[in-house]
Amino acid sequence: MKQLILKAGREKSLQRHHPWIFSGAVVRVQGDPGPGDSVAVRGAGGEFLAWAVYSPASQIRARVWSWDEKQPVDADLLRARLRAALAARARLLNADDSDAMRLVHGESDGLPGVIADRYGEVVVLQLLSAGAERWRAQIADAVRELSGCACVYERSDADVRGLEGLPVRCGALHGALPAAGVHMREHGLGYLVDVAAGHKTGFYLDQRDNRKRVGELARGREVLNCFCYTGGFTLNALAGGARSVLSVDSSAEALAQARANLQRNDLDVARAQWQDADVFKHLRVLRDQGRSFDLIVLDPPKFAPTAAFAEKAARGYKDINLLALKLLRPDGLLASFSCSGGVSADLFQKILAGAALDAGVDASIVGRYTAGADHPVLLSFPEGDYLKGLLLRRS
Repeated sequence: MKQLILKAGREKSLQRHHPWIFSGAVVRVQGDPGPGDSVAVRGAGGEFLAWAVYSPASQIRARVWSWDEKQPVDADLLRARLRAALAARARLLNADDSDAMRLVHGESDGLPGVIADRYGEVVVLQLLSAGAERWRAQIADAVRELSGCACVYERSDADVRGLEGLPVRCGALHGALPAAGVHMREHGLGYLVDVAAGHKTGFYLDQRDNRKRVGELARGREVLNCFCYTGGFTLNALAGGARSVLSVDSSAEALAQARANLQRNDLDVARAQWQDADVFKHLRVLRDQGRSFDLIVLDPPKFAPTAAFAEKAARGYKDINLLALKLLRPDGLLASFSCSGGVSADLFQKILAGAALDAGVDASIVGRYTAGADHPVLLSFPEGDYLKGLLLRRS
């Protein structure tokens, strides 16, 4: 039998049902497992702990798929987990609000390294672990059947694949992308989504509820949306009645798609301005111009994928938030986000507190944001709680 034997005392995290087994916890590997092979995980005393999937190239040497000795990793387990994940979304989300959602959220759905996002009739798969790669065909088949979607498209191109020793894979697994493009709707707004080359799987589905809330706060305000990507917060602010929205991003392609998304909706294009620029530099330009705003959104890309990058990321977060607070009018609102898994919610709040102090302003937390219900966080896996946001009001 293929097995991992843990060092004495290293079974405690598994007993708390944390699904990751790091290389330093393993004292012995038996049976010569290869990438993606199922292994029985046992404590130093020989007791069964879990069924996991082996990844010899990664520091996360194995990821747990089952805690039941009678339920090893097989096609039946995978299918049951997928069915449960889809059923949970159907119960938690209102289909009238959006036809786009995350169907599978990795470890939190008992499927480590498996991400499945639905956009209308297209499901985009990301397979980010050796185990997910091993069951690639079965996952794609089950997702197509259980979701009923016309197309399953793979976007297994995230950097974490390299840490698992896996090559990049992109392309249609079932069906084909619609000739007219992939379209989605959310809270009454329509978007064209680039699932083949856009960020993540094409859109930031985790911000669905937060986009709506920012839109509700935008009425009558002059808004600055930084790292605007394809215009999600911009469109919601305009739909919510913002006087104007200046949207800044360093990607000309994203801005072009954002403009196209604006044109798709019945919104006043005269209230939208676009700026192709580096946000860090342009915030300084706006400061030097004496500009100010009533509502600022900071939704940057990931600065710290792991805790090892937290110090560098903290400097970046502090810089943009300090500048944003200086641009914020009294009684103005700053919606600031971090999607960096290596930056905890406590650290993020401390960074913003330091930014306010250095900016010479007083600010209060009037709201906290996280991902939506389709991005569940397993209580035993806090690493899944990667998105955090604070709404600050400047005094």
